[in-house]
Amino acid sequence: MLLAIFLSTAESWKPLFHRYLRMGLTEYAAAVSVMIFIGMPYIGELATLDKSTLPISSAFRPTSPDRTVFFVQFWKLPVTWIFAAIVPGFIITVLFFFDHEVSSIICTVDRYRTKKPGGFAWDIVLLGITTGLCGVLGIPPANGLLPQAPLHSESLMHTEREEVQVVVDEESRTEIRETKHVYEQRWSAFLQAGAILMFIAPPFQRVLGLTSTSVLAGLFLFMGEQSLSVNPILYRFFYLLTPASELPILPLAMKGYKGVHVYTVVQIMVTVIIFIVTLTKGAPAFPLIIIALVPIRLMVMNKLWARDTLRFVDAWACREGTPEDDADRKAGTDTELEPVQATVPGV
Repeated sequence: MLLAIFLSTAESWKPLFHRYLRMGLTEYAAAVSVMIFIGMPYIGELATLDKSTLPISSAFRPTSPDRTVFFVQFWKLPVTWIFAAIVPGFIITVLFFFDHEVSSIICTVDRYRTKKPGGFAWDIVLLGITTGLCGVLGIPPANGLLPQAPLHSESLMHTEREEVQVVVDEESRTEIRETKHVYEQRWSAFLQAGAILMFIAPPFQRVLGLTSTSVLAGLFLFMGEQSLSVNPILYRFFYLLTPASELPILPLAMKGYKGVHVYTVVQIMVTVIIFIVTLTKGAPAFPLIIIALVPIRLMVMNKLWARDTLRFVDAWACREGTPEDDADRKAGTDTELEPVQATVPGV
């Protein structure tokens, strides 16, 4: 993880190395790190150490000894089992929907200057189809979200120069400004899916079998760090440790940081509780806790926190405004969101 974080900063190493090399190291920091640590345990004396690697199949057949065919013969299952499967099916649907939507929001925040294309909606349709196929094949449903992750968006960032007309002393002149954008394309997702399809073939599966499980743990930690680095909850946590005199200026409608701090502490506590639940036998039900937070946010939290506080902490995650803005529009009053968003670093 530390190597990947270090390589992801290669763009700032100027004048060291050619800019294309720096760009490549930045964009493929995770991939380079994974390949290095897959090979390292097989060099020198490290090759003699015991290591836990990914289990693989040596033949094109079901891994379960109780199965002779790849698909589940569901027409032979008892009817009660079919209805019982509705419960875990509903939980998986909730989990994947929230996972996909939250990831899509994080990787399309304002700093990436992206527009949500129809492809994101088609992604969840494709996810539903593949999840159904996984059920027929009798394998756990998979949800690979690299195309909808900050890790992917960061690797596609580039700088563009734009001509902007500005007026100074009643005179109009043209200025060149540099802005960062993300290349919006579908090739990365297509190539990723193609690579997954290729590596499930027995010859390439042997390569996957060389991968230590600790390497995947490091990759997940790196992806988590990349997601957290663009999530305002991190900056609001830092606000808890910052002296009041050093905190950013709030919008005029807000009286102070007390409500923001309490909201942040509650968020952290709920996150810890959900994480603890995932370590127990009730782990499969944790998506239900997440979906229960939606009505709590809409109907309970607006009675515990001021409207402007909720608008401040949630504006980053709402493309078209917060629930409080919707209520204001219905009431005939509109509140400008720009000052709120401008006070949240990194968004």
